[in-house]
Amino acid sequence: MISDSLSQELINRARQVRENSYSPYSEFKVGAAILTDKGNIYCGCNVENASFGGSICAERGAAMTAVAAEGAGRFLAIAIASGSDEPAPPCGICRQFLSEFTSPDAPVYLVSAKSGVVRDYTFGDLMPLTFTEF
Repeated sequence: MISDSLSQELINRARQVRENSYSPYSEFKVGAAILTDKGNIYCGCNVENASFGGSICAERGAAMTAVAAEGAGRFLAIAIASGSDEPAPPCGICRQFLSEFTSPDAPVYLVSAKSGVVRDYTFGDLMPLTFTEF
């Protein structure tokens, strides 16, 4: 469990970084903020590519930044901000990617930058039955 002020900071950072999105094809801006077990927050936004398959989602961008900065660790909480009326959950590949670093009980805050709606889940709610072993 993280404090209300820390969860609000995560949400604010996800909203802010969303504005940096490069999304000329979908025009769907997304921002993500991740709190690591070392107490740092790392952000990412979606970066699209004309090939579509080369696009990077905000969640994976934030996760890669965290791993590059600190090495592989644990993600304690995640906030994701999108411009849809209802908060948008992460796509399947992002859920799988995040499962490498995130416990099922970690809070995930989904935010609509358009309506202001915030929904909170646990990572386990969004990604039950994770595939984490090879």
